[in-house]
Amino acid sequence: MQTELAGCVVVADDDRPVETVAGLDIAYDKHSDTAVATAVVLRREDRAVLDSAVVRGTSDFPYIPGLLAFRELPLLLEAIEALTVAPDLYVCDGYGLTHPRRLGLACHLGVVLDARAIGVAKNPPHLPVTAPGPRRGEWTPITAGEETVGCVLRTQDGVKPVYVSVGHRCTLATARELMLELAPDYRIPEPIRAADQLGRRRLADL
Repeated sequence: MQTELAGCVVVADDDRPVETVAGLDIAYDKHSDTAVATAVVLRREDRAVLDSAVVRGTSDFPYIPGLLAFRELPLLLEAIEALTVAPDLYVCDGYGLTHPRRLGLACHLGVVLDARAIGVAKNPPHLPVTAPGPRRGEWTPITAGEETVGCVLRTQDGVKPVYVSVGHRCTLATARELMLELAPDYRIPEPIRAADQLGRRRLADL
């Protein structure tokens, strides 16, 4: 299924402007099989929160490396459906093309929704990577053979980088520029940082 869906990924920029961005995240309860999926929509101009949704549930699909979307996508789609603001772009806490079959979570979600999507991961991928320079905005490509599938991006001076890849309907250059713009103060871009914080708060309330 992943191989088939990977053929549907579009690596090209959509002409429509990006004015709203949704960050997506899933947090897991350490003491049960409960998961909380969060979607937070920010206005790109000033990163103000326009809408958010939280869905609590469980996943019947086990954790298997490379198949994360099958575990997380159903709950994330429920959170997206609960939004009242339709975002122009989705940012997933995970990978896009930087995936063994070129279908990480961001690609899978983007293809299913036929929407622009970008993956931003906190941890290095399965591929060799080279650290970029220490300054904000410096980056190095992530390659698989002859193909560039993502980049290592330094979002803050002297802070660990993040790993950016195309999900659907954008180019890597656009993904990199947008994620740098949306990370003015912290390592993690604001959309997924906001989604992560909301999920943690809801888990703490359980």
